Amino acid sequence: MKPIYLDYNATTPIHPAVSKAMMPYLKKYFGNPSSAHWYGIQTKKAIEQARAQVAELIHAHSDEIVFTSGGTESNNFAIKGIASAHKKRGNHIITSSVEHPAVIEVCRYLESIGFRVSYLPVDSYGRVDPKKLEEAITSQTILISIMHANNEVGTIQPVSVIAGIAKRYHIIVHTDAAQSVGKIPVYVDELGVDLLSIAGHKLYAPKGIGAIYIRRGTSLEKLIHGANHERNFRAGTENVMEIVGLGKACEIAVKDLSMNIEHMKKMRNLLYGELKKSNLDFRLNGHPEHRLSNTLSLSFSNTKASEILSALGEVIAVSAGSACHADQVLVSGVLAAMGVPMNYAAGTIRFSTGVFTTEEEIKRAAKSIIKTVWKFQSKAGRSNR
Repeated sequence: MKPIYLDYNATTPIHPAVSKAMMPYLKKYFGNPSSAHWYGIQTKKAIEQARAQVAELIHAHSDEIVFTSGGTESNNFAIKGIASAHKKRGNHIITSSVEHPAVIEVCRYLESIGFRVSYLPVDSYGRVDPKKLEEAITSQTILISIMHANNEVGTIQPVSVIAGIAKRYHIIVHTDAAQSVGKIPVYVDELGVDLLSIAGHKLYAPKGIGAIYIRRGTSLEKLIHGANHERNFRAGTENVMEIVGLGKACEIAVKDLSMNIEHMKKMRNLLYGELKKSNLDFRLNGHPEHRLSNTLSLSFSNTKASEILSALGEVIAVSAGSACHADQVLVSGVLAAMGVPMNYAAGTIRFSTGVFTTEEEIKRAAKSIIKTVWKFQSKAGRSNR
């Protein structure tokens, strides 16, 4: 029997309807979208249909969607593109201390070539304080990049409030929405952002495909140079099959969003409820309300996440919030920024549900988690006597 999959924040399986939509572009429609003949026209039409499907999901215009290889490229394009295009106006960027490496590492790179970056602290729930963000703004600030929802603990940031502050200072706003698009409503005008990153494999599309929303009138430099594909924003012959897959996944998300939110939340809360009924000692990470409907980050006291994962490996597929190397436990930057105590942080596990998660799987998983963690906590308790 395959392990129960509770790691949807890491990646999602391709939705069957997405696979079906992609297949003709593997076998039948193989033309280069830049070609003027029939074969090229068919693939060009497919790309534009997918562009409209992505745009509909986030309430954008089709011409504001540019396809990329995934969330990482979209983040790189947004941050480096703005930095390069606006460096004469200023060299200061504001981000948070809990961003994904696809944002943090880009900012580190920009620091190495002369930009200044402010990494905002977060509260115990992992949220940025808009007041502290406004205090960090200088006359040199050209970009604010704050993720929409955290990949580890699920906390949703007050992006619309942040964008409102940014607009008063004429600062461009980017949000990494890889974890939120397709899981909760994400509408660009409600958020007020100028740039938004999407990763296909987080919403039941294939890996290796993503998109970036670029609000009309936003100026940024290209990341990849070559021919004038994607309206001269991103060079390279388009990955038609996967673009079609992303479009179909977005179409499904539009149709099923409310139903999926309720299902994922029900499964997440069921797992949390089953564990709460046990004698395990653990704490919930992330905001209790402003949190993704599918994400449950739990820190089990006096345990090591690597040991829990090893023991559960054949039963449940989940992710750890810390890594153990020899006698050293490395806690994630997100948990450290939130101030999670070490005796809890070391035993952090992220559970993330999805549209295919079943109640039977959750109940079976809960039993295994309780049995496994209780064994480690009991052992720790005996050794501390």
